Amino acid sequence: MTKKIFWEDPYLTQLETHIATVKDNDITVEQTIFYALSGGQESDHGTIGNNRVLQARKEGKEIVYTLENSHGLKLGDQVRMNIDWQRRYKLMRLHFAAEFVLELVYQNLDSIEKIGAHIAQDKARIDFKWDENISTVLPVIKKEALKIIEANQEIISAFSNEEKEERYWEIRGFSRVPCGGTHLRKTAEIGEIELKRKNVGKNKERIEIYVSESSI
Repeated sequence: MTKKIFWEDPYLTQLETHIATVKDNDITVEQTIFYALSGGQESDHGTIGNNRVLQARKEGKEIVYTLENSHGLKLGDQVRMNIDWQRRYKLMRLHFAAEFVLELVYQNLDSIEKIGAHIAQDKARIDFKWDENISTVLPVIKKEALKIIEANQEIISAFSNEEKEERYWEIRGFSRVPCGGTHLRKTAEIGEIELKRKNVGKNKERIEIYVSESSI
C-alpha cells in the first residue's frame, strides 16, 4: 500500500520513490506526495518520472496513477515525483476555507444539511439543503472566519485511526473535524476570503468561497 507522504508533509513538492506496480498505463508507487480526488478536493497536477499524470484515483486505501502511453516505467524503477505547487497550495487554502466555513454554518444555522461540495483551483463550493436565502448569514460567517484567520491559530492534522487511515483537523477552542485532505499549518495562510450565495434549485443553497491570489 502506498505511504501517503502528503499527510506527513503537505508542503513537499518533490519526492524520490519507486514503482510498486505497473498495469498498462496505470501504476502505483511505494510513497507519494500526489493527492488524488477525495472529499471534494481535486487531484494534484504533476509528473512521475517525467511522465505527466493524466489521472489520480483512490482504490480503497491505494492510489492509482494513470500515465501517458509511452511512460516506459517498470516494477522497481526509481522515479522522481513532482507536483504543481501553485495549484496544490491554492487547493489547500480553498479546501480549508471551505471546511472552516462549513463548521461556522453548522454553528449558526440549526438543522441545515450539507448535500455536496467541490474544491477546484479557482473556487470552492458547498451545497446545502435549506429553504431560506443563505446570504442573510454570510456577513456573520465571514466576520467570524476572519477573526480566527487573523489570529493565525495552529491547525492540527493527525490520525484518529491510523489503521483505517481516518484523519481529522482541529483548531483548539473551535472545532475538531474528520477529514483526510491536505491541510495548512496556520489559519492566516487562508488569506482574504469572499463568500457568495447561489441558488441552485428549490430548497437548495450554495456558498461559493474565494481566496486571494496571494496568501498572508
